[in-house]
Amino acid sequence: MKDPSLRRSVTLFRAFLREQREPERCYTLLARDAADQVERHLPVRGRVVVDVGGGAGYFTEEFRRRGAQAYLFEPDLAELGAHGGKPPEGSVLADGYLLPLATGAADVTFSSNVLEHVADPETFLSELVRVTRPGGLIYVAFTNWLSPWGGHEWAPWHYLGAERARARYERRTGRPAKHRLGDNLFAHHVGPTLRQVRARDDVTVVSARSRYWPFLAESVARVPGVREFATWNLLLILRRCP
Repeated sequence: MKDPSLRRSVTLFRAFLREQREPERCYTLLARDAADQVERHLPVRGRVVVDVGGGAGYFTEEFRRRGAQAYLFEPDLAELGAHGGKPPEGSVLADGYLLPLATGAADVTFSSNVLEHVADPETFLSELVRVTRPGGLIYVAFTNWLSPWGGHEWAPWHYLGAERARARYERRTGRPAKHRLGDNLFAHHVGPTLRQVRARDDVTVVSARSRYWPFLAESVARVPGVREFATWNLLLILRRCP
């Protein structure tokens, strides 16, 4: 699918709406789309790809299908077995703050929708950069807090307050919410994240854009204030400096 395009955005959104019923279809499609985004900047065949926080391994498997030496590092044992699947062979239970990898071990370090679950994003990003070789790519995409989906399963009611939104979700569904703000979900924003990344001297920003927006994807991320709501999901592609 052309990226960005209305057809692509609608296709991904429809898959997302069926995520609970058809997780394999949803995440397989998302993994294919993300790998396409990486390969616009660096072909992955024969290269080492490190998937940090990739859950059940859909992204890892997609990179392997494309000929990469891809490895999954996931801190949550339950996520490795999510959706009733078997994690990719060689998966490692590891924390993204301290990856069991040598400096410069990866050609591509990949993280999809993990940063909003990290209390210290600066340390997390530094670790992704550390394990990436000079000239390699770092792919980071996350759902920012003021996005319509910032509250995850209790969105968009998070605009009225996290605790109120979570309590509403639990009353409506009769089950506990998976996420709690300040515990496993954090209010990260587009502007501060961009400033933090641009201030680093060990990476250059290749692309900073809305991951899913169907048009003007980079322009949306440039407008202060508006970008906090309209970006939906911020995609950063960084290149490790020599």
